[in-house]
Amino acid sequence: MKKLRHALMLAGGLSAALFAQSARSQARADALGWKLGAQAYTFHKFTFAEALDKMDSCGIQYVEAFPGQQLGGGLEGTFDYHMSPDKQEQVKQLIKKKHKVLMAFGVVVPKSAAEWRMLFDFANRMGIQSITTEPQPEFLDLISSLCDQYNIKVAIHDHPKPSHYWHPDSVLAAIKGRSKLMGACADIGHWVRSGLDPVECLKKLNGRVVSLHFKDLNEKSPNAHDVVWGNGVSEIPAVLEELKNQKFKGLFSVEYEYHWENSVPEVKESARYWRSMVSNL
Repeated sequence: MKKLRHALMLAGGLSAALFAQSARSQARADALGWKLGAQAYTFHKFTFAEALDKMDSCGIQYVEAFPGQQLGGGLEGTFDYHMSPDKQEQVKQLIKKKHKVLMAFGVVVPKSAAEWRMLFDFANRMGIQSITTEPQPEFLDLISSLCDQYNIKVAIHDHPKPSHYWHPDSVLAAIKGRSKLMGACADIGHWVRSGLDPVECLKKLNGRVVSLHFKDLNEKSPNAHDVVWGNGVSEIPAVLEELKNQKFKGLFSVEYEYHWENSVPEVKESARYWRSMVSNL
């Protein structure tokens, strides 16, 4: 009986310590203006509803949706900016039911001015704060005006080279002289795949980072794969310190592109690592 009582006391003490640590990290994240979310593409082999459940099991509240994912949860169709207003309302109710907050949408690349206007209207209806994209240059002026009209941010994403936006210089050229709501979606893993230093890339973009696709990779090569954060070559501690120095405020989207069928344990461990690092910043 004494051993049982002692074990229960230890368990209770550990639980209280973990709760206190979680509370400290959340308070620090709130003070920094940082939000830990997940790019639903991490769970693209599942429905959007199932992806929300997987995020929940990882302790992640904020969501970046992507176009084309089957909705699930009793809803037909895919997550897309062409959804009818009724379907949009149903999706919003699904997200609310799952206790999640939809923050961003992408990577999405409309091919006409009419489609760009439709996308911004969709984002406005859905409460989306930023659109992740790799826009065609001929639409940049229109996008700039739509950002200001709707007060919605656009985050230009960097797929690895030879993608047009693989280097921060191309992002800076695209946003120069345009809306202050335009900036970068800093995919630090893709920078590493392109042979770039993520900290130096962030320094180039100083003040113009809208959001991040967060990754840690096993090696510096185009064929690198994701690993649990803190175990790779993406310089996570230095990246977080640089973002703090820049007074970045916004979304960190977990985008874990490995072990597709069962990435939850690694995503959960990565989230735990992020919170531990943030609590000490």
